[in-house]
Amino acid sequence: MKMIFNTFAFLMLVSTTIVNANSFTVPQYEKMVLDNGLTVYLLEQHEVPLIDMSVVVKAGAAAEPQRPGVGYLTAQSLMLGTHKLSKSDIEEKLDFIGAQVSVSMNQDAAQMNASFAAKDQAVVMALVRDMLVQPSFDTNEFNKLKTRHQSILSQQKESPQSVITAYFSQLFYQQHPYGLPASGDEVSVAKVELEDVQRFYQTHYVANNSAVVISGDFNSAAMKVRIQALFASWKNKEISPPVFADVSVAKQANVLLVNKADANETTIMIGGQGIPKNAKDAVQLQVINTILGGRFTSWLNDELRVNSGLTYGAGSVFKSQKHAGVFYITTFTKTQTTIETIDLALKTYKKLWSAGIDEATLASAKSYVRGQLPPRYETSGDLVNFLTDMFVYDIDAGFINGFEQAMDELTLKRANELVVNYLPSENLQFVLIGQAEALREQVKKYGEVKEVEITQPGFAL
Repeated sequence: MKMIFNTFAFLMLVSTTIVNANSFTVPQYEKMVLDNGLTVYLLEQHEVPLIDMSVVVKAGAAAEPQRPGVGYLTAQSLMLGTHKLSKSDIEEKLDFIGAQVSVSMNQDAAQMNASFAAKDQAVVMALVRDMLVQPSFDTNEFNKLKTRHQSILSQQKESPQSVITAYFSQLFYQQHPYGLPASGDEVSVAKVELEDVQRFYQTHYVANNSAVVISGDFNSAAMKVRIQALFASWKNKEISPPVFADVSVAKQANVLLVNKADANETTIMIGGQGIPKNAKDAVQLQVINTILGGRFTSWLNDELRVNSGLTYGAGSVFKSQKHAGVFYITTFTKTQTTIETIDLALKTYKKLWSAGIDEATLASAKSYVRGQLPPRYETSGDLVNFLTDMFVYDIDAGFINGFEQAMDELTLKRANELVVNYLPSENLQFVLIGQAEALREQVKKYGEVKEVEITQPGFAL
């Protein structure tokens, strides 16, 4: 299962709500809350005999930032067995009927997704319930999970593109919980014990902190009875949502130079403050980002790849969480052309202010964003993820239903106002992963340089 938590991917999910090319509405669904506080969304559609189900819990990594990795290991531990079945029993049962169940998490939530044939709903839904409500937390399986995860963490820095976002988040967010890696790092994960996982589970995995979302081929009346029977006994408790201080935006430009001595290229990320997930202008900002770096024919890709040949790709993205977000430009190039590439990327970025957006460019980007949205919703899985996002990020139907209006109201004047109001233009933050010896002196012109070895555990400065 893939969680849909970046702005562009969320807009792709919006495609699931289209009725026709010119009408943009959320498909009809039912929402109810059980006596124990569990929120339930039901969306019937009978095109194919399949059902997609998600249980989302507001138990992301930011819920306990003092122990990075404990939330991730808790979510993954749900797959390790129940009071009734072992991990291998679960896998065999799912394989036999061709069903899929998986888990993942980010800073704000953990999610278990299941996809199965409608005829198998009784079996799979009961299994999902047991995995969520009665996990076994088997010691041997947990130790194997932890060892595997540590191995992955120790190897990921071989690929700078796999870890540069973690470095950038740490640089931008500093001590804010969003700055910590959702899956932990080598040091933090080594300290997580099974008791920590069990405590995290008991604290956060409760009915009134969760939602069940089901889309597909079922009868809503019968499904309500089934959900009630399965989940009514899930315990609830008083929940205190984490309270975060506002993100402290840097008052100066900083350069984090991550030394990878054997690198023959530099991986680059440049950016600053972005937007939270439910920002009212998120749809229109996607058009602005499309112009700058959100498609193959964007300004950044044209200049850095097509016209100059400095890289194989360049782009930009808004990466949003519930309470905050970042915006960044990303690319890579040979060590020898690092400065040339950064300078050209900055020059291209500054065109948003110096030259501004013209009518033809805006019209093309609006058509592109609209063209990414098919005239009908695609899969029930997409709809499930859309509804879970509504639950986690406090996004209401108006955010989606107003898509066409937002496109229509995005005038040239409005587009250039969005650039001024939302795109970071001063005190940019830079992360460069490459040969520090070759870059150290040259990159001082971009800001105050801080240097770390990529072999150093974690992503701290």
